[in-house]
Amino acid sequence: MALRTEELMLNMGPQHPSTHGVLRLLVTLDGENIVNARPYIGYLHSSVEKMMEHRTYLQNVALVDRGLDYLTALANEEAYLLAVERLGGIEVPPRARWIRTLMLELQRISSHLVWLGTWGNDIGATTVFLYCFRERERLLDLFEQATGGRLHYVYFRPGGVYKDLPAGWTDRVLEFCDEFPGHLQEYGELLTGNPIFLARVQGVGVLPKDAAINMGACGPVARASGISFDVRKAFPYEAYGEVEFDVPTQEAGDCFARYLVRMEEMRQSVRIVRQAIARMPDGEIRAKVPVAVKLPRGEIYARTESPRGDLGVYLVSEGADRPYRLKVRAPSFANLYALSEMMRGWKVADIIAILGTADIVLSDVDR
Repeated sequence: MALRTEELMLNMGPQHPSTHGVLRLLVTLDGENIVNARPYIGYLHSSVEKMMEHRTYLQNVALVDRGLDYLTALANEEAYLLAVERLGGIEVPPRARWIRTLMLELQRISSHLVWLGTWGNDIGATTVFLYCFRERERLLDLFEQATGGRLHYVYFRPGGVYKDLPAGWTDRVLEFCDEFPGHLQEYGELLTGNPIFLARVQGVGVLPKDAAINMGACGPVARASGISFDVRKAFPYEAYGEVEFDVPTQEAGDCFARYLVRMEEMRQSVRIVRQAIARMPDGEIRAKVPVAVKLPRGEIYARTESPRGDLGVYLVSEGADRPYRLKVRAPSFANLYALSEMMRGWKVADIIAILGTADIVLSDVDR
């Protein structure tokens, strides 16, 4: 009797817990081998870009907070406000620029901790999940003390920030910075030299450099494939042109390389945070900007380096108090496109490990 050899079409999601959102993967299998993996999106579409055309520039700060990547609200605010401020010729005071830089790097650490904890949990390392969320809780406490919010902040405003940092807050941040490298080492001891972990991720889900370029991959996904590009270095904004930090890269392009890049990014973020606190000047925290901001006619594109990669905002103004058109270049969307290349040729058991290292957020993908 001949063996049946036809390919199997497997639907993974959109309710599967390891997709971290409503993502559907249509996986074509030949036995246990992945022939193709095609992502289907749109289950979380919110029309946030269209909604922004009907709200003022100030109201839209709260909208980008919630309507895009919900793990990096401050990064969303930054990209949007850079476009608003550059088109409107609004000069942000030096202290506000340094505060923004400090907050953005704390947000980067917080986002990477969520990634590491949930990815570790997906591949069986539950302890890592508990440890990462222990440190993230401290960061959320710091965000709450400074902004009043733990997940959505509406802290950046046109021309600066909403309010100054509370007394003693930077000392608490420095205490975190003193302790956090030891925790990173703790994560590394649990994972980096663990033979079970290495068997799951080393050499798995390879994204070659040329494929990463062709597919528009960005952020840690691209840098793990040998692409040394970081918007903070290439097109500095806020105080990034005045601080020293390295851009971590790896050449292997596999799951393990993406893990190593993000681990080193957290160390570099601590380095930037220390410099921001040491060099932060006194002075105003917000330029004198009217509540009903009106931008001149024109268009502009602003780009930033969010924890997930190259986050851009294209803004068109017709001279009113709200955008005529606004389009977001979302890093999660770009990296999702590379998933098929990462998964093709591997085993069905590798899907979760590979998907996790893409670090996508579905509200950032669908919008």
